[in-house]
Amino acid sequence: MSLPRGLRNNNPGNIRITKDKWQGLREKQEDKSFFQFTEMRWGYRALIRTLQNYRNRHGCQTVADFIHRWAPENENNTAGYISRVCSEMQVPNTYVPDINDKATMCAFAAAISHVENGIPAVMADIEAGWELL
Repeated sequence: MSLPRGLRNNNPGNIRITKDKWQGLREKQEDKSFFQFTEMRWGYRALIRTLQNYRNRHGCQTVADFIHRWAPENENNTAGYISRVCSEMQVPNTYVPDINDKATMCAFAAAISHVENGIPAVMADIEAGWELL
């Protein structure tokens, strides 16, 4: 059994290719849809930074706000995604995460990674990503 795409790409949040020039990108991007990073820590850094930008640039407050933007309804079962992330984090969908708190954001990233890839995240990889911020 092969690893899920997000893990093969070291992109546990399955961040789609955009004009953004993330740190830690593989020199050659072979996936036509999703960024590929050299190491998992860089993928988690990008995931966490994207969530922080959702607050700072787009005004997302609650977990539900973040996931509506992260996993839009035209591509996902957004309600189910929100439910799973909140269950993983053991918070209500109205919870307002502190985007500058390591434990909170690592838990948020772990929950998103689990939903995206179907297997639990490795917390050491997420924490390594946090340290790159």
